[in-house]
Amino acid sequence: MQTLLSAAALVPASIPSPDWSGFDIPLPWGSLRIHAYALCILLGIVVGLWLTSIRWARRGAPEGSVWDIVIWAIPFGIIGGRLYHVVSSPEAYFGPGFNGTGDLSRIPRIWEGGLGIWGAVVLGVVGAWIGCRRAGVKLPAFLDAAAPGLLLAQAIGRWGNYFNQELFGGPTTLPWGLQIDPDNANFPAGMPADTLFHPTFLYESLWNIAGVLILLALDRRFHFRRGRLFWLYAMYYTLGRVWIEAMRIDDAEQISLFGVTARLNVWTSILVFVVALAVFVLLGMRGRTEPDSPYLAGHEPAGGDENADDKSVRDADAVVSDSESRDNLPDNHSGSGHPSAPTEEVLATPAGNESVTDSPAAGNSGHKATGSAPEAGTSK
Repeated sequence: MQTLLSAAALVPASIPSPDWSGFDIPLPWGSLRIHAYALCILLGIVVGLWLTSIRWARRGAPEGSVWDIVIWAIPFGIIGGRLYHVVSSPEAYFGPGFNGTGDLSRIPRIWEGGLGIWGAVVLGVVGAWIGCRRAGVKLPAFLDAAAPGLLLAQAIGRWGNYFNQELFGGPTTLPWGLQIDPDNANFPAGMPADTLFHPTFLYESLWNIAGVLILLALDRRFHFRRGRLFWLYAMYYTLGRVWIEAMRIDDAEQISLFGVTARLNVWTSILVFVVALAVFVLLGMRGRTEPDSPYLAGHEPAGGDENADDKSVRDADAVVSDSESRDNLPDNHSGSGHPSAPTEEVLATPAGNESVTDSPAAGNSGHKATGSAPEAGTSK
């Protein structure tokens, strides 16, 4: 028992504040600062793309198309995320009440932290749409493939808040409380130096990792298509974001609706959840009206068209062969009962769907069979 107590005493009763936030690369004109926040974001993007590329390839998408898409989606997402952050937390940039005392030069300094997920998702989807159009693939198909990877990227990227010592929750006495350096600019004024805070970055990271596993399991079971897995991702993420966001104590725009005042991100999460639920249900009520293919119409692989053309050629060759065989038969001019009539019916029927017994000549029956060949290729 004494051994267990001693071992427990060695376990820290809190999450220590980080003593590292990045490193410097010496340059001839100074140094380049590499921030831990940026590294977490980049690592999240890399891992998320890894998972997305695997799922996208399994959908039968063209090789390399994932890079054609993300080269548009990532820059758009970063810009959208930053813009949303500036709008939802404007005081640092425009001053309290937009009185002009803020620092506008901080807006592009994303390494200091501040990327709003909903701005990143909205503009990121716009960028993905551009990339999908250029690659000849369907946006909903790509969003379904990317949904788990997007959530995984968020789970990793959230650790950037830990290294920046930002976006934490209220005070707590729980053993996993987060330490914040008292001299850090984000430490709440007037609180004791040893105050511990809820590690909301950790809560969200764990929530997202669990969501990745849930989305993968549900997709394996139900094979969601037409963007339904993406909307399921939106529902899951916002469900967790509402209670996590409500715990945070950093400055944020407050919105009053229905007599309730809450952070802008709380209301945004509620709105996104309702919209995502409605779209998910509506898509589920619609029957599948198109093939389950990631390709846009007219951009299917050339191999599929070649197969259809080969089949048409084979059918046409069969008709020509039948016609030549009939031309070599003796013509006794005995009317409907001459010996070649039964042979003509047997030979002509496989080449087309119509009976050609009433055809006056073998050449006409060959013409009808040739006309049916494209129908065989179309129905494939």
